[in-house]
Amino acid sequence: MQNNSSDKPFKLGIGIDFGTSNSAAAIFDGEQVRLVQLSELNPIMPSANYIDRDFVSTIGQLAIDDYISDNQGRKVELSVEVIGEARTSAGTADGPASESETSKIYGQAFNDASLPGRLFRGTKRLLGNTASDKTVIFSRPFRLVALVTPILVGIRKALKLSVDDSSRACIGHPVNFEGMEQGRNNIALQRLSESYRHAGITDQSFCPEPTAAAISYLYNYPHSRDQLMLTVDFGGGTLDFCILRRKGTEFSVEATHGIALGGDKIDQTIFRELVFPLLGKGERWSRMVDGSEVDTLFPFAEFEELLINWPVSYMLNQNKYTASVMQRMVLPDEGAIKFKRLYDLIKQNYSYQVFEAIKAFKAELSVSDSAVLDIPEIDIEVRLDRWEFELMITDQLFELEQAVSLILDKAGLEAEDIDLVLRTGGSSLIPAVKDILENQFPGKVVEHDPFTSVAAGLAIADYFGYGSDIPQ
Repeated sequence: MQNNSSDKPFKLGIGIDFGTSNSAAAIFDGEQVRLVQLSELNPIMPSANYIDRDFVSTIGQLAIDDYISDNQGRKVELSVEVIGEARTSAGTADGPASESETSKIYGQAFNDASLPGRLFRGTKRLLGNTASDKTVIFSRPFRLVALVTPILVGIRKALKLSVDDSSRACIGHPVNFEGMEQGRNNIALQRLSESYRHAGITDQSFCPEPTAAAISYLYNYPHSRDQLMLTVDFGGGTLDFCILRRKGTEFSVEATHGIALGGDKIDQTIFRELVFPLLGKGERWSRMVDGSEVDTLFPFAEFEELLINWPVSYMLNQNKYTASVMQRMVLPDEGAIKFKRLYDLIKQNYSYQVFEAIKAFKAELSVSDSAVLDIPEIDIEVRLDRWEFELMITDQLFELEQAVSLILDKAGLEAEDIDLVLRTGGSSLIPAVKDILENQFPGKVVEHDPFTSVAAGLAIADYFGYGSDIPQ
């Protein structure tokens, strides 16, 4: 990518950062960047879409609020769906097979008749997955682009309040979309482009998110000295890198790299390590089975994946889950209180509140040596020192170190060759992340607008024409 400053700039630059967890948009007038208010209170909007039984869609925080209120205390009862019939006999010369000679074919037992709506968050993760182009919502098949488009429609609606022409934008994207398939990036970008077109944003350019963050820094801190800059964009869904060479007023991208590691996985790790033991993980379960006493570990593994994926945690409110919890929580031992917490979490669908408490807890650990994870809804209050948290996320920190080494190898550089390192993205605020980068690049690391640098850089890229015209 080259600086095309000789090109005639647009009157306004528009950038849209549709993220895995959150989205933001910005406008650049040639001098200043202004964030677009995507909701009444906040320029940063959760990337969420809730579709009810009437196929009415709400987005952002309202979507999450609707999902929570609709599912609190709701009993989930799944029924088996008949998808056809098969004859067990071809019949006889006297006529076709009788009813007794046919058998019904049943689908997966996943028909929740009382389900009020479906919440979709993190849909961006699926864009590169060829096996998940469609999902069925209340018997209607929806393509992935149809789940993304309402969020983009909401963003464009907010843009219309500030700009005359909201049909153009520079669109951000991760270096690598999640998945293992070859060609997933092209597939994801094509789907993303189509979603934007359906939202009315037809004049599109594209820019990798870490490159956009670097562009916003270059504009904010101009100087003529040549530099090699490494951008580390550690967000909610991905960890992305860009090495950019600045030469006076021009720049070029030397290398990019990205992996599927983000703050969401760190939050899930905290949930597993700190909260699971307080909900009954590791506890034993004694009960009578066929007249004999059976003592085993409680089958907590059956609950884990639904607990840490809060958009589908309501599925735990079925008899096959709650019956065992109810049996265990009435036993006269100290473990019973843990299962009472688990029961309350399931019945009131508190997984989202748990994750919100974890995010606040993680943020506090970024500025303090210790913090309290406080979840009053299920009576949890636990203190943790920062060093214990860092030990908990050792695997993720090791992945970060490996990824830094890989981007340097791709560019044919050593750490000593880098003149400046930009930290951006919410997860870049974790002190252990800062320490790793500072140890590798001493005295060269700066923090750059963790939550808005990408949207700002995309708007600047749109203004000056830095983006690519087609997804690639």
